[in-house]
Amino acid sequence: MTEPGRGRGPRCRRAAFWSSALLLLGVTVVIAFRACDADGITPVPQALAFLPWLLVPAGLAFGLAVPARWRTGMVWAVVLLCATGWYARPYGPGTTGARGPVVAELRVLTANVEFGGATDALIGTLGRDRPDVVFVEECDFDCADALAARVPHTTYPYREVVRLDGSLGSAILSRFPLRPADRIDGRMAMPGAVATVAGRDVRLQLAHPLPPVPGGVDDWSEELGRVRDFAAGTRGERTVLAGDFNASQDHAAFRAVLDAGGLHDSARIAGAYRAYSWPADRTTPLRTQIDHVLVSDHFSVRSARFRHLAGTDHRALLVELSLHTG
Repeated sequence: MTEPGRGRGPRCRRAAFWSSALLLLGVTVVIAFRACDADGITPVPQALAFLPWLLVPAGLAFGLAVPARWRTGMVWAVVLLCATGWYARPYGPGTTGARGPVVAELRVLTANVEFGGATDALIGTLGRDRPDVVFVEECDFDCADALAARVPHTTYPYREVVRLDGSLGSAILSRFPLRPADRIDGRMAMPGAVATVAGRDVRLQLAHPLPPVPGGVDDWSEELGRVRDFAAGTRGERTVLAGDFNASQDHAAFRAVLDAGGLHDSARIAGAYRAYSWPADRTTPLRTQIDHVLVSDHFSVRSARFRHLAGTDHRALLVELSLHTG
């Protein structure tokens, strides 16, 4: 007869070994794509959105490798913990490089109102925060009608609105004079305009590429590629590129947008690079920042604050900028 408890030690060690190995393999795949500056295929892009949380399975794998007496696994886990911490750092320089005197100060707000559900909250925010330029994503017919009827044209006399239903519609509202500019092609509207600010042209562009849902990663990558091409075409020009990018700094496709246009993420400059913007309508530790205001070297960033809007799964982003002569 087998004595009670006999053989449990080896079985537990084997279970700890295999559990640790599986965790390490999963984290390694994601970190390998990050190291290669690529987004990969599902589920890698989805996992990259929450890259700092890879510290949890890597740490758990280390904890399991100890009772398994697996020294290789312990070292492997430590390497992954260090790599994850390294890649979780803010991407890009800490300043924009703006030079010369300030010729204008402006506030920029971007808000995804989720099929128009947060339109009332957005209108309230406009009254309280008084942004100078507003980018609105997922502005459906009701949203467009509400902005036309309830947001005074004396406050925002210049507008570029694309009237489409559901998540497809978008709008740019401005206190500054606007003239038309080319849009970025996409399933969801991405309008553009040129604003005249203190006698200087500033290219405004709304970004709202498709999300990287399973089965739709190729479309997401293609549309973010178009945003990257736009950014590359405005390098050296005064530019504000804002909206719901459906990508974080941990996605290669988003970093390519920054690098192509020499643009800067306002939240990163303001020290809020890990503040979440999505999802904001439920309690979950898995949150990420996919709403951004990107600016050229002509601007300095005074602040970046995320605002809760009832009725949407995104937080709005309000950025205070200074426009310089250089």
